[in-house]
Amino acid sequence: MDMQEQAKALYRGESLAPMVRASTTPLRTLALHYGADFTYTEELVDRSIADTQRVENESLGTIDYVKDKSKLSKKTQRKLKRDNNRPCLILRIDKKLETDRNNLVCQLGTGEPELALPAAKHVYKDVAAIDINMGCPKKFSVSGGMGSALLKDPDRAARIVKTLRAEIPRPVSVKIRLLPSIQQTVDFCQAMINAGANALAIHARKAGTDSTVNADWGNLKEVLGLLRPKYPDFPFLVNGDFYEREERNQFMEETKIDGFLLGRPALYNTSTFLPRKSPLVDKTNVIQEYIRQAMRYEIHYKNAKYVICEMMNNRRAPTDRVPYLPQAYKGGQTIAKTCNCSDYKGICQVWNVQWSSSANLAKEMAAAGEHRYEDSYFLKRNNASSSVIDTSSIEIGNAAKRSRVEVPASGNANTNDDKVESPPNKEEAVAAGGSRLHCTIH
Repeated sequence: MDMQEQAKALYRGESLAPMVRASTTPLRTLALHYGADFTYTEELVDRSIADTQRVENESLGTIDYVKDKSKLSKKTQRKLKRDNNRPCLILRIDKKLETDRNNLVCQLGTGEPELALPAAKHVYKDVAAIDINMGCPKKFSVSGGMGSALLKDPDRAARIVKTLRAEIPRPVSVKIRLLPSIQQTVDFCQAMINAGANALAIHARKAGTDSTVNADWGNLKEVLGLLRPKYPDFPFLVNGDFYEREERNQFMEETKIDGFLLGRPALYNTSTFLPRKSPLVDKTNVIQEYIRQAMRYEIHYKNAKYVICEMMNNRRAPTDRVPYLPQAYKGGQTIAKTCNCSDYKGICQVWNVQWSSSANLAKEMAAAGEHRYEDSYFLKRNNASSSVIDTSSIEIGNAAKRSRVEVPASGNANTNDDKVESPPNKEEAVAAGGSRLHCTIH
């Protein structure tokens, strides 16, 4: 099977999209559990992954990429020393569920072929493919020449793709956003294909468009309408607001795409990967299973809290859809109650998950603290009003025709009025030690 045939076999169906802090081992394996065809890692900056040491973790059955302590700043080394010298983990891969099944795409954040190549060479044997992030519009990514900065420099983007294709025996894909015009988007896609890209995913928003604004499916359809006839066998994937399984089915029939990358829809309810005729799993049960996966892979409890809170709020959902994304939980769980937990024992108590078998985890994880972000990240109100929306007074017009979202049969109106704030700024991100900069506790 040549490289393009490998890509055609991999990039099809539905995948968990790359999401920083979220697309780590527990959410990836949970997505696979519910039926995802493949998954992406969170974005990993080239220098960050290239400077790691590969360790086979026999106790967990994982392959860990751990930061070389000698290459860390003195400040970070002092912090790790205070935390019993716990390894600084960048990437954890389940060998049996991911590597052996050839279903994991490693996404790199990179801006130069000279930096992308050593990173890809270091990790490719444990993953099915390498993806280049060409869509992230965040300042810390763009200022480094990565992410959506590459959309303005197709020659540099093409050099990255050509370099990896020439040196890495794995498919190479790119993930982009819509450009200012349809023709510019088509031209950029063709440039990446001509450079050797084996697959391409398009986010249906332009750089700078807020996630609370509906994805531009009309623009995306026009782009695909021009690309598909020219490249009938090339894997094209899309993402952006595909919450409903029926919407995905209809979009695929209309555009003949190969698959979807699901980010916010997968966080809202990871069971969205189930077959279309299967009912969705109640959100409480989904989060309970996520907690079990997080403990199984020894993810730091703070990262688990972060993902749980992302599952519990709609701050990044399109405004039109929010009324149709109920946040109802059988045990009356709220973001505030979850944020109040200071270890896994507390999380398990709030979410009614068995804890006794994880006593050793509590002691080990409590000592670690590389990933530091404040609970106020989710709790601060800053004069914001309640996030509860009375759907009874909403008039559905043309603008909201695709605002309906599947919910489990037991879903009820949300009574959780915790207001979620925007992500931390660059300084806060540095303090948090996320994988884009230094270390992430997975």
